[in-house]
Amino acid sequence: MAGDRANASKATIEGLVRDVACPIQNLDGTATNLSLKCVRECVRGGSPLVILTKDGDLYFPISDKMPDTDQRQELMPFVGKYVRASGTVFERTGTHAIVITEIKEMKEIHLTIEGQ
Repeated sequence: MAGDRANASKATIEGLVRDVACPIQNLDGTATNLSLKCVRECVRGGSPLVILTKDGDLYFPISDKMPDTDQRQELMPFVGKYVRASGTVFERTGTHAIVITEIKEMKEIHLTIEGQ
């Protein structure tokens, strides 16, 4: 999976599983403040899923296979939820991806949700 120049490490990240469009276009959408209605509509429309951390970093879920396989179905139960995900993290010029080996909802994190 990893090439000679891949910047990979084992890591655990925490953040909100959501669509990619809103946090890029709307800075009011954070890891703990979201419009669930908007997230659901974007996800239904096919927007890629990401994990948005409290620091504002976006992590794209990828598979451990080449060619890559879609991770959407595995993440769908977590859309709009704050999670802890562990696995292998890859970074390249500011872009982050994660091969998730374990993911759990963090129910103790308070989310401000609009438009349920």
